[in-house]
Amino acid sequence: MTTGSEKTTAPAGRAAPGRRAVVGRLSWGLADQAASSLSNFVVGIYVARSLGLTAFGVFSLAWVTYGVVLSVSRGLATDPLVVRFSGVAEASWRGAVARSSGTALGVGAVIGATCLVAGLCLGGRVGPAFAGLGVMLPGLLLQDAWRYSFFAAGNGRKAFVNDVVWGVALVPAMVVAARVGSVTAFVLAWGGSATVAALYGCFQSGIRPRLTGAREWLRDHLDLGSRYLVENVGVSGASQLRAYGLGAIVGVGAVGVVRGAELLLGPFLAVLMGLSLVTVAEAARVVRQAPHRLGPFCLLLGGGQAVAALLWGAALLLMPDRLGELVLGDVWSSASALIVPVTLGVAGAGLGTGAAAGLRALAAARRSLRCQLFASACYVSGGLGGAVAAGTVGSAWGVASAAACGSAVWWLQLRSALRERNHPIISEERTP
Repeated sequence: MTTGSEKTTAPAGRAAPGRRAVVGRLSWGLADQAASSLSNFVVGIYVARSLGLTAFGVFSLAWVTYGVVLSVSRGLATDPLVVRFSGVAEASWRGAVARSSGTALGVGAVIGATCLVAGLCLGGRVGPAFAGLGVMLPGLLLQDAWRYSFFAAGNGRKAFVNDVVWGVALVPAMVVAARVGSVTAFVLAWGGSATVAALYGCFQSGIRPRLTGAREWLRDHLDLGSRYLVENVGVSGASQLRAYGLGAIVGVGAVGVVRGAELLLGPFLAVLMGLSLVTVAEAARVVRQAPHRLGPFCLLLGGGQAVAALLWGAALLLMPDRLGELVLGDVWSSASALIVPVTLGVAGAGLGTGAAAGLRALAAARRSLRCQLFASACYVSGGLGGAVAAGTVGSAWGVASAAACGSAVWWLQLRSALRERNHPIISEERTP
């Protein structure tokens, strides 16, 4: 029989190692996101300075489209992996990763072929860029799948190394693209270096993606995958609609201006885009080990990101124009006017991602889907409504307002989900 003192002492003894393990995994997650952020930032800056405002707008349209396809892959392949196979036995993890990565590769092949055909049909300045994106999508999506897989296993170091390999391969590829001087060359350089990292991921994991396992994976995880697909596409699809709409209302150059402003907050946007690499897996562990800590964990996560984004935005406002022109070239003069609204938008979105991680860890796919659809509708209406009212600046303020509304809904839904989870326990305790 265990005494009361033993009950209190044992968990305390395990708490410190548990906290150290969480800190270690989050540290590797931050390192990986730093590597990813740096690569994205360098690519954006290099392309902006090399091609000018209009061509940079074309590149940004291809980038946004990639974001939509990436969301499809994550919703079907890697989000269910993180929720259901974080911290499981290695044999179970390896089998799941083989099927999940095969699904991501299949998504890249199917949608990539569609992009290739569409790009060849479009022609002009946009068509070749989309054709190049179509060729590179399988490698881009497979590289992202390895990152998710490593974080699900609690091995963020391998994800970090994989992103470093991508960054190293990116350097000579960008130099060659700059000599060619076209948008398509930069798209191919960016995607080609990601393919190098994707191949390296096969050696890191010792796993070969199973394309034949994609059907089984989709069938077994349809309950989560279908909702996460709609949810993820709602996010990236809203960004794409806003970009296309802004280009139609104001001009393609406006898309480049917005992308330039976002690049200035690149570290935080990259963290938001790849947040589930670390936070959903950690939140899922919290649910299994100490569910009463999920709320504070999510609040610390979201609040920390919001504060960090605000501090970074404040630093950007103090940046001299000469330094801004050195970074963005001709894009700086227009992009600098968007720093305040873009910063507020990123801070609002960062606060909401804490609640989003909690809902996903609880496998509350129905609630998270409702939240995301609402937030996406606000994003599109705010971004395009603001563009009609006040051009590019109005669009940025509309998006900032949408982020605040979306964050509030995420937190309300997480609170309701936590109450639902705790209610059966309370009822059982009160039953004589």
